[in-house]
Amino acid sequence: MTAQPFKVAIVTGASRGIGAVIARQLAENGYAVTINYASNAEEASRLVEQLRQAGHQAIAVKADVADAAQVRQLFETTEAQWGKVDVLVNNAGILKVLPLAEHSDELFDRTFAINTRGTFNTLREAAARLNDGGRIVNFSSSTVGLNLPGYAVYIASKAAVESMTQVFAKELRGRNITVNAVAPGPVATELFLQDKSEEQVRHFAKLPPLERLGQPQDIADIVALLVSPAATWVNGQVLRANGGLV
Repeated sequence: MTAQPFKVAIVTGASRGIGAVIARQLAENGYAVTINYASNAEEASRLVEQLRQAGHQAIAVKADVADAAQVRQLFETTEAQWGKVDVLVNNAGILKVLPLAEHSDELFDRTFAINTRGTFNTLREAAARLNDGGRIVNFSSSTVGLNLPGYAVYIASKAAVESMTQVFAKELRGRNITVNAVAPGPVATELFLQDKSEEQVRHFAKLPPLERLGQPQDIADIVALLVSPAATWVNGQVLRANGGLV
């Protein structure tokens, strides 16, 4: 049997925003990419079509990462299409800025379901399915280092991801799989910009010493680095990508 001529990547939450740019970057780097989405079927399909028209390999697979059975199906569908997975990027996440005392039980549960259990579900599946020599990139947030009011529950969900990242890297000893996390600062996505005044956007842009918001491509470039041969010695790390903010 001839060796698979390409590598396979799953990017969760990849129908838009940072996830979509990561998926595009990995496709351009030669990966066959599964674009996971939870609800934005139209945007996911549009991205797949764009990538295919550019000569890349891509499929869209609907799955709520908070649901273990759907995550299992996400991997199974990908394997049926291309074979075993080499790269997992856990980009899916939700954020609601609200004082801790104003969080409902439902919002607390949903934040941890997507941000924390979602990462747990994909990591658990990857433990059995990822090719030896594979790469995992989880997503945290630079808010973990800032401790901003209104972010307590979100920060707690992402701090758990950072801990899982560092432990899971050790648990995969002997398989040459690296497990790292990227923790972006403010990034100019539709999700970040919505409901913010121009003054608020300028404020966030001025906070880092580099005096600008991050761009989705900034984060995609870091993910591409972490899954590349250039980063084989980087493992169990949290990379805070925020222009020096924290």
